[in-house]
Amino acid sequence: MRVYARILAAGFRTQTRYLPAAFAGLLANATFGLLKSGILLALVDGHGGAVAGYTAGTMAAYAWLSQGVLGSVNIYSLAGTARRIKSGDIAVDFLRPVDVQFASIADDVGRGLFALIPRGLPSVAVGVLLVGMTMPAEVLPYALGAVSLLLGITLSHALGYLVATAAFWLVEVRGLQILYMGVAGLLTGLITPIWLFPDWLVAVALATPFPAVMMFPIDVLSGRTTGAAAAGLLAAQAGWLVVVLAAGQVTTRLGRRRLEVQGG
Repeated sequence: MRVYARILAAGFRTQTRYLPAAFAGLLANATFGLLKSGILLALVDGHGGAVAGYTAGTMAAYAWLSQGVLGSVNIYSLAGTARRIKSGDIAVDFLRPVDVQFASIADDVGRGLFALIPRGLPSVAVGVLLVGMTMPAEVLPYALGAVSLLLGITLSHALGYLVATAAFWLVEVRGLQILYMGVAGLLTGLITPIWLFPDWLVAVALATPFPAVMMFPIDVLSGRTTGAAAAGLLAAQAGWLVVVLAAGQVTTRLGRRRLEVQGG
């Protein structure tokens, strides 16, 4: 485990070299946060001050927390492992004395955790200052929320790795990745809370791991879900993480048997 902890720390340190990009991401998050919160608050006002259990304050919390965690879950950056498979560089990874899947995810999680500092927390601060939001007054939701967020970040990158392993069998995976990003953007709760969906679409979303990436951590952090229900969300996240990691192990081993690398 110490090896993967060091890889995670290395991923964290790597991102410190790209501070201008991080601040550009903060600007984008703040801009879209203002747009999203304006639209969703208008929706709440149009429904008499509450919709699907959201008030103006809790809807604002959703809008800005979703922007705050976006850089960390990073559902729009899937190219790394797929590119290494396509180029054949993955063969070098297989020669290293670490598990390729765990090492890749640890590096990505480290990068995601760093993104909370220059992008995540400042984005939420912008929301607090400019819009205001309803957040819990107790400590427990934040402690559970931190665990839930870590699970969500790890699950997101585990899903990204799983999608990337399709490159063992496909000549080009960009189409699959674009499809994944579109589906994930909707079902994670990035665009709008999944609880605003029709009942049938909520059922579809909950049958996938996507809400566990973003919607569940936001519900726990914002205090919308508390107590035993919050613990249930964390258990669901942990369960999905185990399933996705197991699937990634299977595709990695099958892909390793199939891999052919030519050249020097």
